Amino acid sequence: MTPGDGVRVTTVVDVDPKTAFEVFTGEIGTWWRRDPRYRFDPTRPGTMRFEGGAGGRLIEAYDESGQDAFEAGRVLAWEPGARLVFEFRGRSFGPGETTEVEVRFEASGSGTRVTVEQRGWSRLPAGHPARHGHQGQAFTDMMGLWWADLLTRLRAHSRR
Repeated sequence: MTPGDGVRVTTVVDVDPKTAFEVFTGEIGTWWRRDPRYRFDPTRPGTMRFEGGAGGRLIEAYDESGQDAFEAGRVLAWEPGARLVFEFRGRSFGPGETTEVEVRFEASGSGTRVTVEQRGWSRLPAGHPARHGHQGQAFTDMMGLWWADLLTRLRAHSRR
């Protein structure tokens, strides 16, 4: 990962890697924050979910069928208990503008180390709305805190 291009955040959850993967993918709608800062359309209540495995979609669904939804990205790799890779784009992204998120699940003691790496930010211009006026280290710090907040929720949700 080149400087300024991405961010990496890690946490440890108290479940095995297979369960951690299932919670991350199958229960994303319950642990992903519902605040406007984490939603693709903050004016509408929606639920995050993965549809299918490799080639499937990550969406924020506004109805049960998923027909009324914002597609946040496509799943590029689906390796239960080990690795997940998906495209990730915000509502302000133009055609062809995407980042990539890789999530790794590695056994660690009696739990699982979950590492999220989001990369590809260098493809977005300096004034892009997703940057919220930040550049360089300030931007990657902001994104690191954003993911750290989500992984804190994942960790708490995994304890149930």
